[in-house]
Amino acid sequence: MPRTDFDRDLRMLQDELLLQGSMTEKAIAKSITALRSRNAEIAQEVIDEDDIIDQKRFEIEERCIDLIATQQPLAGDLRILITVLHVTGELERMGDYAEGIAKISLMMGSEPPLKPLIDIPRMAEQSMDMLRRSLDAFVNRDVVACMGIMTDDDEIDDLYEQVVEDDEKPT
Repeated sequence: MPRTDFDRDLRMLQDELLLQGSMTEKAIAKSITALRSRNAEIAQEVIDEDDIIDQKRFEIEERCIDLIATQQPLAGDLRILITVLHVTGELERMGDYAEGIAKISLMMGSEPPLKPLIDIPRMAEQSMDMLRRSLDAFVNRDVVACMGIMTDDDEIDDLYEQVVEDDEKPT
């Protein structure tokens, strides 16, 4: 396979990863919408569409492994393929979390929340922003942007701790 074909395959792989990222972001947004509005139909859509995110992961992994096996990439190209393998798994896991939120939303039915939903939607918004910026940084090979995103993760950790603390307090 000539280098131009390999470069084209790498770009296509990157595009597929971006598509999976977009699908994951939409799943997160829809799961939070379902949770906020107690919309069982939207929650079920998230659950049903999770299989598509899962399948996209397997397609991307298969293509990465095929390129590694047939093209024996070196240095930078190999790092890109390994990164894609890692990121696709993380995107799939994020989709699973969105599915979990949707399932919780279904279990809650039309019951109003015990406490106002403030921190969880904020966590979701910040996570989706970090996801978008992470994928942009990957595409642009922007190490500085990556470093900024890593520090933003601390804010989400703090929000998570707040949610757990609030959940443990009696209502």
